[in-house]
Amino acid sequence: MTVVGNKLIHGTLTEKTIGAAMEVHSVLGAGFLESVYEEALAIEFNIRKIPFERQKNFKISYKGIYAKEFICDFLVDNLVIVELKAIKGITEIEQAQLLNYLKASGLEVGLLLNFGAKSLEYKRMIYSNPRNP
Repeated sequence: MTVVGNKLIHGTLTEKTIGAAMEVHSVLGAGFLESVYEEALAIEFNIRKIPFERQKNFKISYKGIYAKEFICDFLVDNLVIVELKAIKGITEIEQAQLLNYLKASGLEVGLLLNFGAKSLEYKRMIYSNPRNP
């Protein structure tokens, strides 16, 4: 984890985001589709006054030429990419997806939240060489 002084980068924001996700999981439990958790998390973000954008588009370029877009589930406070899953467990595939989103967006911090397990599963990831998108 990247630490500045004694603090995690965007540590307070990621703690608030994980707390909101824990509340959603404690109310709904496991077993729903990802889209249900996405809607519930948006409601919880609004209740907690956590600023966010849903289904945020980021353009990917190759050698300066537009190649494609990716859409993340949430961009929280223009600082943290949040990707939701409702699967048995987080694997390297989901982690690689989030890392690629960070790399393409130029952002440093991302959260992978899995609502499909018995307890909320989360992974905080850092891209340590951000660039301006």
